[in-house]
Amino acid sequence: MEIKIIFENKDILVVEKPPKVPCQSDKTSDEDLMSMINRPYLGLIHRLDRPVGGVMVYAKNKKANSNLSTQVSQRKLHKEYMAVVCGKPENPKGELRDYLKKLRTVNMSKVVDKDTIGAKQAILEYEVLETIDTEEYGILSLLRIILKTGRHHQIRVQLSNGGFPIWGDNKYNKTFVKKKTWTQIALWAHKITFEEPTKKINSTFTSLPYDEYPWNIF
Repeated sequence: MEIKIIFENKDILVVEKPPKVPCQSDKTSDEDLMSMINRPYLGLIHRLDRPVGGVMVYAKNKKANSNLSTQVSQRKLHKEYMAVVCGKPENPKGELRDYLKKLRTVNMSKVVDKDTIGAKQAILEYEVLETIDTEEYGILSLLRIILKTGRHHQIRVQLSNGGFPIWGDNKYNKTFVKKKTWTQIALWAHKITFEEPTKKINSTFTSLPYDEYPWNIF
């Protein structure tokens, strides 16, 4: 599989992660993105869920790795997603604030009370870009999502809990949990902005979803 390189210099490598490919090696032993890229040094700065595609940045040396990791911890690395959801939020723009707990045995997360042991706050902003009434799935909405925190399955579980689960999500959308066939989740890492380690300037890189359903109805 050929990986699309969006940008590269001596410090960073920005690529488009294909859906269904893990960011790094895991227990499945399936081919992973870092192995496909095959550089002398690659530092994993952030992750995308395996089913999700979109823009990712890797560090190409230890200094850049440390710099970018600090930006992540200080929430200076900004990530924006696109998603197609079932239904339509009541408000065209909004913020979701929840507390999430990771359920390690089933590789899922759930919304819990803030006093629950292991609970972590999750914050995201969303904006409805377009809404279409479909024959098979009813109302579908295209959302822009700005991630304020980086929790396990955060976007997926927060949107589901909010009443507008992501199309194709086999874990958090009841319509697709019931389906016997696998479906590609309509969640895409669209934009990433950060300060380049050496140049010290803010740069933004983008990636667009594939031309396939349900993206191509919008």
